Amino acid sequence: MVAQKNVCIVGAGISGLVAAKVFRERGHRITILERGGDIGGVWEPSRSYPDVQTQSPKELYRYTSKAMPASYPEWPKGPQVHQYLVDFAAENDLTPYLRLNSKVVAMARRPAGRPGWTLEIQAGDGPANREEFDFVVICTGQFSDKNMVDHPGAPDFVAAGGAIMHSSDYTDPATLKGKRVIVLGGSKSATDIAVNAVKAGAASVTNVMREPLWRIPYFIGGLINFKRIVYARAQEEMFGGWGQTRRTRLNHSLAKPFVWANWRALESLLKIQLKLRKSGMVPTTPIETAINCSIPIATPGYHPMAADGRIHAVLGTIERYDGRTVVLSDGQRLDTDVVIQATGWKLGVPFLPEDYRARLVEPDGQYRLYRLIANPDLPDMGFVGFNSSFATVLCAEMGANWLVRYADGQLARQPGAAEMRENIDMMLHWKREERPAASVYGGLCVAPFHFKHFDELLADIGATTSKRSPLAEKFSPPDADAFGRYLASAPQYRAASG
Repeated sequence: MVAQKNVCIVGAGISGLVAAKVFRERGHRITILERGGDIGGVWEPSRSYPDVQTQSPKELYRYTSKAMPASYPEWPKGPQVHQYLVDFAAENDLTPYLRLNSKVVAMARRPAGRPGWTLEIQAGDGPANREEFDFVVICTGQFSDKNMVDHPGAPDFVAAGGAIMHSSDYTDPATLKGKRVIVLGGSKSATDIAVNAVKAGAASVTNVMREPLWRIPYFIGGLINFKRIVYARAQEEMFGGWGQTRRTRLNHSLAKPFVWANWRALESLLKIQLKLRKSGMVPTTPIETAINCSIPIATPGYHPMAADGRIHAVLGTIERYDGRTVVLSDGQRLDTDVVIQATGWKLGVPFLPEDYRARLVEPDGQYRLYRLIANPDLPDMGFVGFNSSFATVLCAEMGANWLVRYADGQLARQPGAAEMRENIDMMLHWKREERPAASVYGGLCVAPFHFKHFDELLADIGATTSKRSPLAEKFSPPDADAFGRYLASAPQYRAASG
């Protein structure tokens, strides 16, 4: 019999909500802590820049139990995703367990060998209070703390009337009308904001990035939905995954010339479609080495604007500020009103005790997480949403279902500590030596290997999977409804209240 646990869910974004649903369905008592004023994480309205939309189609950016509304476009906008999450929380009766404006400032293991953790929780601006939990689920993900870059002269730039902000703080296009704008960064948020600034009537828009990146358009060649390529198992199998057998390695070696030709053809097509040569934005690295969670979707309109000069694309970075002038690393001096830093987010779990953080993160920033969910040296704790991929929502839901069974000792393949450590070491070696692209974001990315990752989780859970037809299984993206059936096929149980 599984004993009921008092579980703390830290974060109320996509990952936190599904973790709360799964742990509650198993009979555990839950508390959901959200430091912001609303649910949604990156989709919370005050954190969303104008025109933000999903990179994944709506049939992939969803929970297995809830499709997105038929009225939504194929790539929903930020407010639509937020409403979807609000509806999901209400339909699963999660709202009564939600505590907004509440953040974890510190935590420690319970004394005298008792399992669980003591959390120091601050509500609003008040003093922190201590509460005890049997299990803690960290759902803060990779987009929690802003990464702001400091450049010499920034205080003088601001004092002279200039503005410097993080991309998540840009919420009102009207503030850019008639302004000279620099967008720093090469991510999708950077190109989205650059296009939005042009549409908002900015006097000039400069996008400064260190190097050009391969970007995937929503429709490759203007005809093929990118989900048919990027999300397919056949595409995934072009890469050498972890734990390959000798036969698999041989097959990869024999297919190497054909795989090479496939990637060169895709590069040629993208150069033409996105006018990369005309805008001087041809990447120098092979596209297959860049396919991971950091490869962005091409913002509609960005490349035409970069080609005709409405967006001035510059390779380099900001070197310093000189009054209201921004000096770039190539020597350009640009009189500027607003600098928007699309420079990403800081990875980490700052409220975790230092000795436990050292067990979680290697010196080079790689996370020690079995299945990207649990660490045997951090007992009574797990991570949901850290296993990001091209199918982010499905990854979070699969991870939550794995974690609740791991916490309750109910996995069909319940790993021991030694097995977990050995697997973690194997995965770290593979990421560092065989697939360096997998080391981005602290190694917390399974793309493009989401099918392989899901196969492992389903096997651990003990789910029965009835594969689709061979063609559909090879060339179709993941089916959320099918994965819902797989999860339902796993052994079911419910914790007994104590």
